[in-house]
Amino acid sequence: MAEILIVVHSVHGNTLAMAREVARGVEQVDGCQARLRAVAPLTSAIDPVQQPLPENGPSLVASADLRECQGLILGSPTRFGNMAASVKYFLDGTGSEWASGALAGKPAGVFTSTSTLHGGQEATLLSMMIPLLHHGMVLVGLPYTEPRLTQTQSGGTPYGPSHLAGQDSDRALDEDECHLCRALGARVADLAARLEARS
Repeated sequence: MAEILIVVHSVHGNTLAMAREVARGVEQVDGCQARLRAVAPLTSAIDPVQQPLPENGPSLVASADLRECQGLILGSPTRFGNMAASVKYFLDGTGSEWASGALAGKPAGVFTSTSTLHGGQEATLLSMMIPLLHHGMVLVGLPYTEPRLTQTQSGGTPYGPSHLAGQDSDRALDEDECHLCRALGARVADLAARLEARS
């Protein structure tokens, strides 16, 4: 069984909702299952009060999750066109996995949510890819063979799924956004399963 680790930071529940759709996509692939985890929350000027993990949310990611996974999908809200501080802090703590090559050669993908349509979705996704490249991961995006990538009126990029949450962060994922999240999950899982079968 190929396990795809989905690591997420979510303040208002939007990136967590995306993560659950990504997990659905992973589990559509035979021989694959999703392992959903959260990064530890940090305080910042944007999120000044440390929020507890929701009771129905994922547990915190651990080093064992990184070592044991066959693929990684990382989700973060946008902060000034970049990943949230807690996601960067988590990635900054993966030095031992980098040194050991624990993630090298494994497929990876990214997703994000923003309050505004042009709030830095693509810049955030690209910023999240850089550390994954340093880990030697194989990046998986969304090709334009996905028709919803061209018809979406909200989120969706070739770098990974995105979601337009609205100024009050209360806009639910629409069907195009859900579909693209599931498509990324399935693409990463499919590649992980193929690589696992060859090893």
